[in-house]
Amino acid sequence: MGLLENKVAVITGSSRGLGFAIAETYAEQGAAVVLAARTTKAVDEAVAQLRARGFRASGVACDVGNLAQVEALAEHAVQTFGQIDIWVNNAGVSGAYGPTAHLSNDSVDRVIRTNITGLYYGSVTALRHMLPRKTGKLINLLGRGESGPVKFQNAYASSKSWVRSFTLALAQEYADSGVGIYAFNPGLVDTDMLHQLEAVEGYEKKLNPLRTVMRFWANPPEVPAQKALWLASSATDGKTGLRVNVLGMPQMVGGLLRDFSRRLTGKAAPNTDLNITILPPAL
Repeated sequence: MGLLENKVAVITGSSRGLGFAIAETYAEQGAAVVLAARTTKAVDEAVAQLRARGFRASGVACDVGNLAQVEALAEHAVQTFGQIDIWVNNAGVSGAYGPTAHLSNDSVDRVIRTNITGLYYGSVTALRHMLPRKTGKLINLLGRGESGPVKFQNAYASSKSWVRSFTLALAQEYADSGVGIYAFNPGLVDTDMLHQLEAVEGYEKKLNPLRTVMRFWANPPEVPAQKALWLASSATDGKTGLRVNVLGMPQMVGGLLRDFSRRLTGKAAPNTDLNITILPPAL
């Protein structure tokens, strides 16, 4: 019997990357999963992959920055599988790299709309389904910047600082509700989001050190997906308000040792290619 048998999980931003890995891991443990992404084609393809393996899966296109679409996603989950037990706010965008005033307003607005407004909509929609039942797990994704400012990534980093504060405040507000609310930092995840970047012209070379960081500490999405499984399972019952980070000091030391071992044995290094789109400065 799986850890999430008879549970229903909604995962935003789940047509690929970490979101899909979380959906796949939950499905492997018995959950019915509801996927969401911006395009119907992406969702349909991801759902088909899971159904081909015999998993219970469904999904709809959803712009998380649109409240009506987020509410429709929740209704789809209930109508298809009967309830919502787990909601993972995974959808996010990194934004462009560069000084804030040099970024276009649209670039920053997109980060705010997805990472802040979208997570807010997802959280309150999930809670309005879970609180009357006095059960459920809400998992909100953190990222770099949750603990302090990060220059040249101001929009993204500030959004994750907001997510941390917002999520932990929710956990305090609903501490006795029966709903578990968690802040989850998956660390550096080796997905398209990490390799496909945007940078203001003249600042692209400042991203080169990221290649070294990726070599040491980027994990395949299956690694943080296992931690997301733990958060969604009964192991965290009664432990609302947890702030979990995949990349701690033991993992950082382990990454250095693995890289040293690769060099000694001549094994191939992980892919650290960066595809950087250069943007004209707004200033």
